[in-house]
Amino acid sequence: MKLAVVVHEAEEGGYWAEVPSIPGCATQGETFEELLQNLYEAVEGCLSVAIDQLPTSPKDRILEIAV
Repeated sequence: MKLAVVVHEAEEGGYWAEVPSIPGCATQGETFEELLQNLYEAVEGCLSVAIDQLPTSPKDRILEIAV
C-alpha cells in the first residue's frame, strides 16, 4: 500500500506531516529521519483496530490482508 504524505517545515524548526487519506493522522519530528520513523508509527496507530472488541458471531472469520 502506498500513502500520500504532506510534509511541512515547522516554523519553530523540524518537520510535521499529515496523511490526508487517514483523517487525523499526523506527526512531527526534529529531523526528516525522525519524521519518517514517526510517520510509520502514526499510520500503524491510526489503522490499528482492537479486533477482540468488535461484535462478531461464531460464524464470522477475522482475516489480516497485506495491501
